[in-house]
Amino acid sequence: MSSGVGLAAVLSALPPASLGLVERLRAEARASGKALYLVGGPVRDILLDRPIRDVDLLIVPGIGIADLARKAAPASARVVEYRRFGTARIEMGELELDLAGARKEVYSAPGALPEVSPGSLEEDLMRRDFSINALALEIEPAESASPLELTDPCGGRADLEAGHLRILHPRSFHEDPTRILRAARLAPRLGMKLGRSTRSAMRDALRDGAMGAVSGERLRRELEKVFSDALLGLDPSLALRQLGNWHVLSALEPGLEWPKEAATPVRRLGKLIAEPEWRSNRFRPWVPGVSLWLAPLGPALRRRVVQRFAIRGETAERILGFGAERQRLQARLAKARGRGAVDALLGGIHEESLVALFASSEPLLRRRIVRWAAEDRARRVPLSGDDLVELGLEGPAVGRALARIRAAYLDGAIANREEATALAVEWARRRASRSAKAKR
Repeated sequence: MSSGVGLAAVLSALPPASLGLVERLRAEARASGKALYLVGGPVRDILLDRPIRDVDLLIVPGIGIADLARKAAPASARVVEYRRFGTARIEMGELELDLAGARKEVYSAPGALPEVSPGSLEEDLMRRDFSINALALEIEPAESASPLELTDPCGGRADLEAGHLRILHPRSFHEDPTRILRAARLAPRLGMKLGRSTRSAMRDALRDGAMGAVSGERLRRELEKVFSDALLGLDPSLALRQLGNWHVLSALEPGLEWPKEAATPVRRLGKLIAEPEWRSNRFRPWVPGVSLWLAPLGPALRRRVVQRFAIRGETAERILGFGAERQRLQARLAKARGRGAVDALLGGIHEESLVALFASSEPLLRRRIVRWAAEDRARRVPLSGDDLVELGLEGPAVGRALARIRAAYLDGAIANREEATALAVEWARRRASRSAKAKR
């Protein structure tokens, strides 16, 4: 089937950083007597005239993938082989390119990871989640001026045109229940709806308890994608609301829901994630997202959900405690007088909790948080702890003095090192006087 898309158009649609590596992979595949295909989501997005985010490539026949990747990759690149799944990843700085060999798979049990073995192009496409992702374009030699051949064994192009999200067989959700979570992300992203047979298959899988077989780690990875999709300008609340409407959340953990109170903060978080100035802070989008989602729910349910998603350690405790911390901080921020007081409240908060606090606060408090993050957080006071030690302070008194100096500096009460030193000396004098009186 003709795709109607030429090689030049496909190559120009790829992320510019990946183009040189794709060209080297094409050359290496030809030299090895193999065919190189663009598969799955990138093909779907080309047909929809949407920007390509990830580059997924398939080699046929799928033998020696890692060796081919190493030959094509420059010396500075890192090649990671996933032998069990017949795939490899080429990492070049921020660029990550996935390369797979054509394979078929068998599920030993519902919810288990598949057992893979070499297969044909058609077998590889038949193992995918939805018909709109079971598409392949062979990246032919540059001499070919005709449109590239589209391999579409499952009618994915027709489903794209009809706006239908359709699984490939009735047991698809039983075999891999995480496809349900993927459907909740793809449907709003592409403006598509589940076909009738797909909705029926989902109900059957949920009724049969298929979600119970999925590990918490796999669920969390899918949850992370819900919030990272905000980098594409998407609203994470749409996928979560979809999962609630489909009764998937309660299947993950009894009582779990999508509370209405979380919709606006999560929507605001999605917009925040997409802003370059906040992305540069390098927080994990899913942590504030889950914090906002679970905050309206009861403490026992929150703890069960965190355990179900295999969230552990300090991150889990921050998520669990966010609701109470938010209430405390919002009350104090509303009463804070001066920039020093705001700094004292926000200075010790983890970045991910700060983002969640911003997303769930009223406009006045959001303005205070933004001003602190943009202007005050990075400001350095004129004196250091070593300076205070030289003035005779020691132990906890150094930290308390630094806090007072910082507050005075941010409030404009002192403007330079001399004034800061005078304040420190006066504070040290008063402390010494109080200490002497206490000893009498």
